[in-house]
Amino acid sequence: MTNVTLTALTPALAEQLRQVTVADDQVVFSGQPAEFIDLNDPAIDVHVIMADDQVAGMFRIDRGFHTHHQFAARAIYGLRTFLVDQSLQGRGIAKACCAQLRAYLTDLYPEAEAIMLTVNLRNPLAYRAYISGGFVDTGAQYMDGGAGPQNILKLPLNINHETA
Repeated sequence: MTNVTLTALTPALAEQLRQVTVADDQVVFSGQPAEFIDLNDPAIDVHVIMADDQVAGMFRIDRGFHTHHQFAARAIYGLRTFLVDQSLQGRGIAKACCAQLRAYLTDLYPEAEAIMLTVNLRNPLAYRAYISGGFVDTGAQYMDGGAGPQNILKLPLNINHETA
């Protein structure tokens, strides 16, 4: 069984993350990690997915998600650019990561009520990984994605908050 852990991006991990790639047919959904490592957006934090002490993938938390998505309230952060290296896919890493997200993100972002994301209708494997990790399908769709319609999913973080 693969041991999956989550951690914030460090300079040493950034160099390893540059070696992570996704398959050509998945780039439309996530892009390649190297595109996002050096972006200087103060509202976005990069996190690394580790599998057995090896960099396996990444995701970004967008604290300004509400400024780009009408459906998100101010205290809702966005999960973006979630990906696992193409050579490590099919080992349950994404599912294990999703199962840890609520606890990991609640500790790091206690002010956040929930995490939301959009997942392309043509990406059912990602959809299932998110749902298995506790995300709930809101029943709404985001139509402004460059790769087509997307389901809007939500993961409540702090039960002391009222989620919108």
